[in-house]
Amino acid sequence: MSDPPSAVDPETDLRTVLDRMADGFFAVDDDWRVTYANERGAEMIRDAMADGEGGVTEADGAGDAIEGTHLWEAIPEAVDTEFYDRFHRAMETQESASFDEYYPPLDTWFDVRAFPSDSGLSVHVRDVTERHDLERQRRRNLRAIQRLYAVSSDGDRSFEAKLEAIFELGCEYLELPNGFLTRIEDGTQHIQASHATHPALERGETCPLEEAYCKRTVELDRLLTVVDAANEGWEEEPAYERFGLGTYIGGRVEIDGELSGTLCFADTDARKEPFSDLQKTFVELLTRWVSYELERERTQAQLQRERDRLEEFASVVSHDLRNPLNTAAGHLELLAAESDSEHVEPVQRSLSRMETLIEDLLALARDGVRVEALAEIGLAELVSDAWSTAETADAELTVELDRTRIRADESRLRQLLENLFRNAVEHGGDDVSVRVGTLGDASGFYVEDDGPGIPEDDCERAFEAGYSTSDEGTGFGLSIVEEIVAAHDWTVTAGESESGGARFEIDGVEFAEGTDAGSEESGEDAFGGG
Repeated sequence: MSDPPSAVDPETDLRTVLDRMADGFFAVDDDWRVTYANERGAEMIRDAMADGEGGVTEADGAGDAIEGTHLWEAIPEAVDTEFYDRFHRAMETQESASFDEYYPPLDTWFDVRAFPSDSGLSVHVRDVTERHDLERQRRRNLRAIQRLYAVSSDGDRSFEAKLEAIFELGCEYLELPNGFLTRIEDGTQHIQASHATHPALERGETCPLEEAYCKRTVELDRLLTVVDAANEGWEEEPAYERFGLGTYIGGRVEIDGELSGTLCFADTDARKEPFSDLQKTFVELLTRWVSYELERERTQAQLQRERDRLEEFASVVSHDLRNPLNTAAGHLELLAAESDSEHVEPVQRSLSRMETLIEDLLALARDGVRVEALAEIGLAELVSDAWSTAETADAELTVELDRTRIRADESRLRQLLENLFRNAVEHGGDDVSVRVGTLGDASGFYVEDDGPGIPEDDCERAFEAGYSTSDEGTGFGLSIVEEIVAAHDWTVTAGESESGGARFEIDGVEFAEGTDAGSEESGEDAFGGG
């Protein structure tokens, strides 16, 4: 007959389970002496003891020697810390405690849960340093992106000021001391801007592209990253010999799809770990932003050169035309006083049309520039003022605008309205009716008339310079309207009014805060021409 199986010792079984835990566990009595520690808990206590002034080494505290140790005498650095305070409070109140706390001597974050009893305290400890590091890096990434957006969208800073701020941000975020923008031209790398401690990477420095890290960068359609140049095959490269960079990250900068240069960050020391995906994305965002800004600067410079040439041309033309025009007008005035010839009036109309053509030409040259300073303007009041100064003959104006204030350049908006009113009279006749009102979605306003309208096929051409369906029109009026609208970042479309006339809708208008675009308080005003 076989012997019965031996009984399992519950305490031994529990110790086995606890020792298999990846987290630390230990217990202390009411005198703060360790009564039990699982393998991980003993390891944590030994680490803290070895780091402290108690002089206890791993050998001294090995195995069961941890049990019986006075917790605070063995780890004096933990006295007067959050651990000390929370453990004592739990013991005194007999209420469990749960908290995360950083322990500087071990450079470690711990997730701690303490459970009191009449005889002492049981403590569960988990190392959560990695979790805290990830959270800290997440906050750091978010803060860097927020700062990048704030700098790049700051309308009060010049491109150069933005670039300097972004270099500072990039160097701080990537933990690299050198940030620089290059221009590559005729096989030479020019440092166009930089925030650098390396003398060869300061602004104004140049070198042959063959001797630069950027030689490889421009050959790629992605970022070039170097973490440890000496161990990545760079020691024999001319770039390594010239600059001695151990760490590098950079990408292509393009203007209109063509290579302009590179945007890079670097250090002479090697990096301990690879660049993260978020760090690489950050640098890619910077290269795209710089590419966009350089494209915009080039476009603005080209537009300004073209506008300067146009304005110069317009000024010369207006000067050369006005002199003979004034002479002809003077002689015509004398002729009209001496003769009642039927030919005088047509000549007067022709000279007047020439004067209008000159004014429109100058307006086209002047009013395409982007509006920078906007002011709050009472739209209804400005409509009435513009009507009173435009040549509207016996036409009639109806205003169905709410008492709404919009943000615009007053003088240019007045010219826009005057041109639309003049266009209505030129095409609809002296007795045309004009109506101005707010768009249904309160995103802008319209000007419409009951004249013959614009042929449907010609609505898109209506704003082309020189286009007109009237023999009296100059063909520039609506082109000027479109220029002024574009300068405000608005849009304008031409269509048909309910009465079959022309309707022009100006959309994208910014209404001043506090105005009610759908209010019924405002009345309907009618103005006769004359």
